[in-house]
Amino acid sequence: MKRWRYLRLSARSRIMIWLSVFGTLLILLWVVALIHMKPILTNLAEAKVNNIVNRIVSDAVNEAVGDGIINYDALVTLEKDDSGRVTALRSNMGEVNRLQTAIADDILQRLGEVSTSDLSIPLGTLTGSPLLAGRGPVIRVRMQAAGSVSAGFRNDFSAAGINQTKHQILLRVDVHMGILLPGFTASTGVTNEIAVAETVIVGGVPGSYTYFSTYPEELQKYAEDYILNNG
Repeated sequence: MKRWRYLRLSARSRIMIWLSVFGTLLILLWVVALIHMKPILTNLAEAKVNNIVNRIVSDAVNEAVGDGIINYDALVTLEKDDSGRVTALRSNMGEVNRLQTAIADDILQRLGEVSTSDLSIPLGTLTGSPLLAGRGPVIRVRMQAAGSVSAGFRNDFSAAGINQTKHQILLRVDVHMGILLPGFTASTGVTNEIAVAETVIVGGVPGSYTYFSTYPEELQKYAEDYILNNG
């Protein structure tokens, strides 16, 4: 009759085995928790990044306007006939391109200064239960964000009263952010359009204006308008 022989392990070996089993269980629990937390962390991270980006864009543009860096007279020239009636608006494309680059670089630099931040998340929020949301001890998750920025100006005309037209110069800033979180990545895009200069043109609406939007999806529209006005 065959007898079973038991392998005797040393105390050190048994400890190593138990540590391996415990470590494996911890890894499995972390993977399961990460799968459950991923949508919650993604939503929280995107919300925080969006708030940071909106604040940075608003501050950068407001400072540029307040400091006189963005000036209507430097961007647009009003051409008038002998009677003083505005006949055309001509954009200074050199200044437009310079400001677009300068503003985009300024925003990108500011984003780089806050690229790393922490998410403070109550443990109850991670359960996904509305009753436990915002409750329990807080855990901190570090995230890193890196982004790209593009900026462009466009014109907007609207009625401002009897025989008056309001001309606004709008600055659109598009920011795309990649977010690095523990174990996975996410991304978000933020678009802001801010009026940075305006004037009220008294009299007839100008017969033409030469500004083309710098955004590809709007080039065809502005080209068609220009051809119709100057064909």
